[in-house]
Amino acid sequence: MRINKFLADKGIASRRHADEMISAGRVKINGVIATLGASVEETDEVTLDGQPIAQTEKKEEYYIMNKPKGVVCTVSDDRGRKTVMDLLPEGVGRVFPVGRLDYATEGLLILTNDGDMAFRLTHPKTEIPKTYMAKIEGTLTEKDLNPIRSGIELDGVLTKKCKAHIVETNKAYTKVHVTITEGKNRQVRRMFEAIGKNVEFLKRVSIGQLKLSGLDRGQMRPLTAEEIAYLKGL
Repeated sequence: MRINKFLADKGIASRRHADEMISAGRVKINGVIATLGASVEETDEVTLDGQPIAQTEKKEEYYIMNKPKGVVCTVSDDRGRKTVMDLLPEGVGRVFPVGRLDYATEGLLILTNDGDMAFRLTHPKTEIPKTYMAKIEGTLTEKDLNPIRSGIELDGVLTKKCKAHIVETNKAYTKVHVTITEGKNRQVRRMFEAIGKNVEFLKRVSIGQLKLSGLDRGQMRPLTAEEIAYLKGL
């Protein structure tokens, strides 16, 4: 088994974050600093920051959180900012966030220690629809949204076609629901910036059929058996 999958399966981090730990030299296999792509056997001793990682089965845990803005989606932050891990109530195991919402964005976030699920949900080929509610400064028309729907060039690459429609508008602001199937850095904000519009507020309200409802900012709950089965089937 590759070392990043091993760490993900143990609920240490997602595969992407595991690769970051490995690149930083924090992981050792039998006392030797691990390299990206290294393999692990059942008899190997794996340590993270000098602490052994048990070769035992873990209990899979799945949660949904209403992430508030002003919190980062990482296990730790080298700038000392509050992370989603600081919001976990007592009794929650060693879980990690699936994907990211930027510092100023709030809304639906999945946390789990199921590395395989996290990998599938964040892999570009999966193309899971994610819907955001964006509050845009000033007025906006449906016609103004056409460039966003058809694709905006970001970092030299055209974004995939997406859905966008206005849900509320007045002279001060316009609220828009945007559904994308990819996850470029600050994608929704940057798409509106590309058409000269500023996003005042951004909230993710759904991932596929999983909806954000009944949770105050900063609160979380376990996923139901039906929700877990749905996500595993994606």
